[in-house]
Amino acid sequence: MKTVPIIIDCDPGIDDAIALLTAFVSPELDILAITPVCGNQPLERTVRNALQICELGGRTDIPVFPGCHRPLFRDTIHGQFHGETGLGKTSLPEPEKKAESVSAVDFLIERLSVAREKQKPVTICCLGPMTNLAVALRMQPDIAAGIERIVMMGGAYREPGNRTLTSEFNMLADPHAAHVVFSSGIPIVALALDATHQVMLKPEHVAEFANVSGRISETLAELMAFWDRNDVARYGSRGGPMHDPLVIAYLLAPHLFQTEAARIFIEYESALCMGQTIADWYGKSGLKPNARIVTRVDAEKVIALFIDRLSRYAERQPA
Repeated sequence: MKTVPIIIDCDPGIDDAIALLTAFVSPELDILAITPVCGNQPLERTVRNALQICELGGRTDIPVFPGCHRPLFRDTIHGQFHGETGLGKTSLPEPEKKAESVSAVDFLIERLSVAREKQKPVTICCLGPMTNLAVALRMQPDIAAGIERIVMMGGAYREPGNRTLTSEFNMLADPHAAHVVFSSGIPIVALALDATHQVMLKPEHVAEFANVSGRISETLAELMAFWDRNDVARYGSRGGPMHDPLVIAYLLAPHLFQTEAARIFIEYESALCMGQTIADWYGKSGLKPNARIVTRVDAEKVIALFIDRLSRYAERQPA
């Protein structure tokens, strides 16, 4: 089986946890590293959460490189829906696994330089603010040639924002970093709220996941139950949007997603619209598209994909 080498840049986070647990049992993906960043929680906590999730998923073989502890320029903000620890009310043991001594930025520069030299580019999965990647690109711009593409969760186009009237959290948390990345010329697949709000993790899904996920069933059910927004007026149903896990689903089954090319701009100056993502759908700017935005998702089949993957924990023992 041909595998896709990936680096998962994230800020765990309940939905990051579900994404990681799915990736861990997907042999199509060769996970080279996890690079936590300040986002849903401060860096110390996102690193700890990543280490705990690696142990829960039996993937202590994957190195974890601590990333940037704050955004490039703006004041730090954190997530509102992940509880005090970032993992809801779920209590996991202190991790035995340790983070690497090398920073995420140094790792990205070194690993992507090798990928460029060997002409074996890597896919970057961005599940949180893009600070780590932006700093690496500013320090060593030629590493862009070592990146096959970026598949990222963030932004809001035809949907309103989820943190402000206009902006999605990951983009708002570090809009300057997003601007750097979207200006890099690297191919990007963007999974924004427009896509993630199409795939809701409903209470009946939580019960089904708990029934099939073996040794992680109790933890998974706790994480998923905490994620329920219970906001039918906004989402049309109970449950919570499957934000970050859709990045992994896209890598595994791109045929379940429809995309449209557009030029994306990031607002990083306006107090009112900070972090807003603007898509030039019709070429008004005269600039070429810099991303493909996911516009439609086959939600039923994506949920079935997650059930299939997470059911593998019923057979898989910790490493």
